[in-house]
Amino acid sequence: MALTLVIGNKNYSSWSMRPWVALKAAGIAFEEVVIPLYTGDVDKQKILKYSPAGKVPILIDGTVTTWDSLAIIEYLAEKFPDKGIWPKDAAARAQARSISAEMHSGFVALRNECGMNIHRPVQKRALSDDAKANAARVQEIWSECRSRYGQGGSFLFGAFSGADAMYAPVIHRFRTYGVEVTGAAADYMQAMQAHPAFAEWTAAGLKETWVIEKFEND
Repeated sequence: MALTLVIGNKNYSSWSMRPWVALKAAGIAFEEVVIPLYTGDVDKQKILKYSPAGKVPILIDGTVTTWDSLAIIEYLAEKFPDKGIWPKDAAARAQARSISAEMHSGFVALRNECGMNIHRPVQKRALSDDAKANAARVQEIWSECRSRYGQGGSFLFGAFSGADAMYAPVIHRFRTYGVEVTGAAADYMQAMQAHPAFAEWTAAGLKETWVIEKFEND
């Protein structure tokens, strides 16, 4: 039985992007169900049909339902141990999980001030000191991982991993809001944008016609 991933709008749903990209990059087959967000009670009930948490993404594997992006990535790593969801080296794997958890729970100011909106015309905006600190920390993470573990490829730990999937939406945030990125972090952004899974999600997001007004005010 194929896996099913329930996601929101590709243009806006950063949390949906993470496991979708992880699945695609790993070459794991799945069926996709898209439920547009913030459209009213009908679509909310559709999400609740899949998970009582009422949020996307949701992964369905037979009788097993997993929700939350990082939980889904961890489930995939356990179910498909040969797919390289996490690095093989124990130290690299610990680092990958740590920075993924940091992304999962942190960077609130950057999220609030630079929401993912792939359609948004590229335009620099003034950020708060907290958001600037978040952006600097992200670039520090990228540069450190590339320096310590990136010799085997173009991504944070060489080969593409769950950590890259967790940071994928930040690439769009930095791009569309004109956040200055330099050095190894800039090279990493280019590698991510060229990755087939990232490019496929982006192209699909640009084709969407749904508009969520609350995310179009900046």
